[in-house]
Amino acid sequence: MSFDVPDDLRYLESHEWLRTESETTRIGITDFAQDELGDVVFVELPAAGDELTAGEAFGVVESIKAVSDIYAPVSGTVTAVNEALFDQPELINEDPFEEGWMLEAELADEGELDELLDADAYRDQIE
Repeated sequence: MSFDVPDDLRYLESHEWLRTESETTRIGITDFAQDELGDVVFVELPAAGDELTAGEAFGVVESIKAVSDIYAPVSGTVTAVNEALFDQPELINEDPFEEGWMLEAELADEGELDELLDADAYRDQIE
């Protein structure tokens, strides 16, 4: 089975993705991760204003199969949370890279982006 791995994103080995648009960074979990989890039934996310630390858990995704921590790809301050996920957690399964995004953050250190996997490296990991 092949999974969608957009080339314009950066990835963590723990299956989170990050998209950088000017000052804002959008974060979610990958197509591979949502497939492994199965049907997502609940999401716990931080609030706007909370601090993220690269590599540390910031939330939880609960599916019919498992409960999994979600890890911050970078350090920064949460600026927005995808409120739609609280009522429709299945958006993570249906559209993990667009409608199913989790949060936006202001990046604390752009150098951390260099630590993340590019699309090719992430593809190698999941294949």
